[in-house]
Amino acid sequence: MRFELREQTPWWLTIGAPVGAVLFSLLFASVLIAWAGEPVFSSLFLMFKGGYGSSFALTETLARATPLMFTGLAAAVAFKARFWNIGAEGQLYCGALCAVWLGTGLLELPPLLMVSVLFSTGALAGAALLLFPVFLKSRLNVDEVVTTLLLNFVVLLVVSYFLEGPMKDPMSLGWPQSASIIDAGVLEPLIPRSRVHSGLLFALAASVLIWWLLRYSRWGFETRAFGINASAAQHAGVSANTTILHVALLSGGLAGMAGVSEVAGLKGYLTLDLSPGFGYTGIAVAMLANLHPIGVIVSAVFLASIYIGADSMSRQAGIPSYIADIVVATSVLSVLVGLMFARYRVWLK
Repeated sequence: MRFELREQTPWWLTIGAPVGAVLFSLLFASVLIAWAGEPVFSSLFLMFKGGYGSSFALTETLARATPLMFTGLAAAVAFKARFWNIGAEGQLYCGALCAVWLGTGLLELPPLLMVSVLFSTGALAGAALLLFPVFLKSRLNVDEVVTTLLLNFVVLLVVSYFLEGPMKDPMSLGWPQSASIIDAGVLEPLIPRSRVHSGLLFALAASVLIWWLLRYSRWGFETRAFGINASAAQHAGVSANTTILHVALLSGGLAGMAGVSEVAGLKGYLTLDLSPGFGYTGIAVAMLANLHPIGVIVSAVFLASIYIGADSMSRQAGIPSYIADIVVATSVLSVLVGLMFARYRVWLK
């Protein structure tokens, strides 16, 4: 078997890779459902009904998809330039920590200005966390996978310290949580009596803006060129350190905005379990979208519906909700294989 790099990938292969990955993951989940002794088609119907079958289900899916859009964009932007940011979880918490620090009474501004300040400072906090890994990579060639991943645990310990100490809400009856964000900093709901909030609009706007920048700006061209062939891009005058720094700051900023969105849009205060792994799931979102910013929207909604639908299926059919994790994991593995065949032509000797 011989692999030959394609000069140009057909459009149907680019689209078919993620679609095939989703179908394969659902097929694999069907095998496990049958193994558990439950009817496959009715169980899958319950899962999709739980994600899309009612206005409540749809709003819950959109609420779950909002942070995934931010973290998916964070991963997609970084991976475009082959900067492997695995630290979106920690950057999310940095953004949330900054939001509750400023939004619980330290600043009192009109609502529109207050929300803008919270998102801006949360993005800066998430971006600042990546300065150290970027420095280590640029100066000492330290693998950013290790540094960004380990920083997640450091950030969680720092957040735990603040929630148990200086930022602990005296009215929380001993629970480790921050005070609530003031009304001016709370994100308004988009749909009455639902958890969908205006953070979704920020996520959609960020997706469109990132797509435009990557497609039409000089920065986007240099980022894509550097990701395709770093040596050739540097030979053409693209600075490796500058490109990595810009991509890392943008990636960290997007992940920080996910934290602001969650703490100001849903919970209203910070706890150590704010994120059930949005930073890590964002990697799956980005890979399933083939690193396309607009595709991140579709991918985030799909994976969110799987999680929401699996919970509903678990309650009604008695099937463990961990089936959602299996679908996500197999989707990522399948799309990686699919993208390999999309990029390389296989010849049988």
